[in-house]
Amino acid sequence: MDDDFGQSLTPPVSPFMPEDVCEPAARPPCFTCAYEPGREDAHMLPSDGYVSRGVLKRLLLKLDPSPTDFEVDTVDIFGFPWVTETALVEYTKLLFGLFRQKVFRLETLVQSSSHDFSQASGLHYEAEELRQQCVLFLTYIKVFIHRFLEVPLPVDEGFVHPYCELEAQLPSALVEELFGITLLIGRLKDLPANVQSALTIHHQGRLFPPSWHLLHLHLDIHWCVLEILHLLGQKMMGQVVYAHQFVDLTGETLTNVSLFEDHLNNLLCDLIIVAMNKYSKVRPTETLTSNHYYCACTKELWIILIHLLEHRSKTQHTQSFWGYVNALLQVVLKGVLPGDRDPGLPANCKDPLGFTWWLITHLAQLGMYNRNGTLQNEKQLEDNWSFVLELLKSSCDMKVAVPEEQMRMLVHCCLSLNLMWGSNVSAVNTLWEYYSKNLNGLFSVPWLGVSGLGSISPTPLTLLEQAKSCCSPEPMTSASHAQLYRSANSFLIFLRMLALHLSQESAPGAPWRQIKGRIYSKFHARRMAELSESGLHNFLLLFLVLARCGDLEDAAGRACDLLSLLVPRSVPPTLCALQWRGQLALLLLFGGHGLDLAPLASKLSSAFTDAAREFYLKTTEPARRTALWHPLSTYLEGTAELWQTTHTLAARHIPSAVFSLVTGLLFQAC
Repeated sequence: MDDDFGQSLTPPVSPFMPEDVCEPAARPPCFTCAYEPGREDAHMLPSDGYVSRGVLKRLLLKLDPSPTDFEVDTVDIFGFPWVTETALVEYTKLLFGLFRQKVFRLETLVQSSSHDFSQASGLHYEAEELRQQCVLFLTYIKVFIHRFLEVPLPVDEGFVHPYCELEAQLPSALVEELFGITLLIGRLKDLPANVQSALTIHHQGRLFPPSWHLLHLHLDIHWCVLEILHLLGQKMMGQVVYAHQFVDLTGETLTNVSLFEDHLNNLLCDLIIVAMNKYSKVRPTETLTSNHYYCACTKELWIILIHLLEHRSKTQHTQSFWGYVNALLQVVLKGVLPGDRDPGLPANCKDPLGFTWWLITHLAQLGMYNRNGTLQNEKQLEDNWSFVLELLKSSCDMKVAVPEEQMRMLVHCCLSLNLMWGSNVSAVNTLWEYYSKNLNGLFSVPWLGVSGLGSISPTPLTLLEQAKSCCSPEPMTSASHAQLYRSANSFLIFLRMLALHLSQESAPGAPWRQIKGRIYSKFHARRMAELSESGLHNFLLLFLVLARCGDLEDAAGRACDLLSLLVPRSVPPTLCALQWRGQLALLLLFGGHGLDLAPLASKLSSAFTDAAREFYLKTTEPARRTALWHPLSTYLEGTAELWQTTHTLAARHIPSAVFSLVTGLLFQAC
């Protein structure tokens, strides 16, 4: 740390070996987002990255970090030959000094680079060479720890070989030097704007400016520091390694454990800040299509952090990935609590609640990648329902009016989490508590135009089809799921969650028993009388979903009993028409299952007869007669639709009694 290295430095390598005897330096794995045809469409990670090259997998399996490299007696690092098995012990400070020298040189290139295209090629290759030398050195450290480092053992007083003494000090020296590197490069959030802007360079060329190489070298260093500290902890078999000359930024003695924790929290915090900057430009309609990272490198960094932290949680009983992230997100939501360390998150986040939902959903999507970098259908990362449920409760706080545009986004995110993690009954119940109190809502987003307006299904068949569309949620990766914000309101998205919960195959019957009591208990005579046209439409959709995904006869029977609480004389004609439309949709559902329509049909037929008699009475006022025509015409059109649909089904061996009953309804309507 106190050494100053100049450009003319020649390291005292011992023993000296001619350059042609040294092992040629192989290109080490590193972060890169250079264009690769078809990579994004196939959801693949960069081919030269840490995941595709097997670095992550070997780390988790405790295998050699780079099995085909550093296998000869000497290795070329920073342009000089070194003895492979002893260099890091004998020349620790010298090697790290050369490393800092290369970083400084790359920073100088960034500061002095111009927009002269004639220099682009030379600058690119020089910057790339500097970066490769630095990454190669970091790879050498990992290999040295795995192959050559011996755990220091207590020795008797007396003569100790100088090399053994140096080797015993290496773990502490590494902690000191790694701490120095973290101070040297600083944090991602503090990088100059021209370097941070390299995150957004997405072109198909192969020549990049020095700022691009410097940024990606920072990403390499941040990851390698964590990887080296993890390997060191494994090699030391749990012994805490203390730094002799330094204390950490809190004034405590610096150890490999404290350095890992501090560096990890700083890195996660910086990645969250990058995500915040991205979120500030995300429209609500792009919630699922706009990722929280700018390039494939930061995507890969998130993935390897997920797997490393989950591995450490299981093997060393440390915090899980979600444990670290949740603590930082709590700061985003509530600010820094008194007595807690400030992680450096900005206090001016746009919509902290929406950002948290957005980030958790996208991190859960990255949690679907396995350690080989392949996107799986099953989660690889444990769920985070405990945090999400608390987030959901605060999002649905009835004391604060939640606008539909925000509610639609969070329910969309919640549905996505259900698809990835499996359904959660508490999430369904929390949302039902919200919607049971807001059933009359229009759930429209005016600035979306026509697509954001709610609509009442004009026929029984369209009402049933709308309910059916909620019963088969599309896969997470489908375009229709990503566009749900535009095509469905928040209540319809909630119905998809409800259907997903009721359709669980792991516990037949149990989800229905869990949910039906909570839903049924919210409806009684007073509540039914309070329903507006949109409220009754939502009620019908709810029970059609319950009937289709739960117990058909139970849900249909309860729906009809509740609809009978609506007093015909006191119900506006538009509500009466909608009521009959819903009952006809239930008849369509019964007919599709080949069940007896008589119990439901008789109630509907009786109501139609009463309305028709009133319509034909000469004493009925013209205004009343005009009003009655709306539900009567709805019945006639719906019955014809029912007959046509059931007639088609009758050709598929629907019992003749059912077909005769529907035909009788049509004759009566005529």
